[in-house]
Amino acid sequence: MRLSLLGTGDARQVPVYGCECPACGAARQDPALRRLPCCALVECGDQRWLIDSGLMDLCERFPPRSLSGILQTHYHADHAQGLLHLRWGQGLVIPVHGPDDPEGLADVYKHPGILDFSQPFAAFERRLLGDLAVTALPLVHSKPTLGYLLEGGGRRIAYLTDTVGLPEATTEHLQQLPLDVLILDCSMPPQPQTPRNHNDITLALLIVDALQPHQTVLTHVGHTLDAWLMHAPGQLPANVTIARDGMVL
Repeated sequence: MRLSLLGTGDARQVPVYGCECPACGAARQDPALRRLPCCALVECGDQRWLIDSGLMDLCERFPPRSLSGILQTHYHADHAQGLLHLRWGQGLVIPVHGPDDPEGLADVYKHPGILDFSQPFAAFERRLLGDLAVTALPLVHSKPTLGYLLEGGGRRIAYLTDTVGLPEATTEHLQQLPLDVLILDCSMPPQPQTPRNHNDITLALLIVDALQPHQTVLTHVGHTLDAWLMHAPGQLPANVTIARDGMVL
């Protein structure tokens, strides 16, 4: 199983428009430090599933019939805006599996085009997609949101974004299954108060401690976290790293 992180940023991306913080300044100078909307590609056997669709160039990145489908975590614009163009293709159907959200990205639901939203996941439902097994994991966010447990090729990866903490049932489910890799939402440096919608470093490391994965990669990274890490290196445990666009696991 191969997981490629195509984008690792939060809704504002990095650099943030108009921001002059050290992280945004560095990203303007070095394209390797930029962050696109958070999304990934999982490949296993003959299966190629896009996780989220916030990239605006999906039609250029993925030729027709090169994707098995899309695993949508939720329908906030930064995770789903690429569907607005992709839906107007022709000659094929692309399954989109995600949470049961009656609103979704409303205009796409009204005019889905080639996108098939007919099979939303139930909580903890497990689906076999060729050599890839996918289990839907409820998360804590402002819109119905799922993480995904990906199993294939003898490996087990949990992809958990966007969330603030984890539901108890999701934690208990994952504690029964040793994880090779945890891809985890972490948008901010330590906050004085419990954040809304996304983990800060403090919450993220509590989740890592609870799940004990072999390796953790923090994603959905905002510019404030990048700036904090520039001035506070060495703050993360040895088995926890910060994602970068283009990282392959």
